[in-house]
Amino acid sequence: MIFIVVKFHVKPDWSDRWIALTKDFTEATRREPGNLWFDWSRSVEDPHRFVLVEAFDDDAAEAHVNSEHFSRAMQDMPQALVETPEIISEKISADGWGRMGELTVP
Repeated sequence: MIFIVVKFHVKPDWSDRWIALTKDFTEATRREPGNLWFDWSRSVEDPHRFVLVEAFDDDAAEAHVNSEHFSRAMQDMPQALVETPEIISEKISADGWGRMGELTVP
């Protein structure tokens, strides 16, 4: 799978509107064949930082990047950002989430 984590530093006046700005992009991506997950989180230390954790089947990432909704999001997002997002994008051998071995809940 392709596993991606992106960190977004959002302008303070956009922080409360970020999820609305990315809503159509998020919903369209989640409907893509081969999308495994596309989940947003907001930093508990900095309310202007959002993290996107996403994953795709190996053969689905190219279609995602070439989609109309991806192109539109890349045009819409910069107005709300302080800087270019940071990203980690790697092909990994996992095929989904596993259980944490160091912490188990009975």
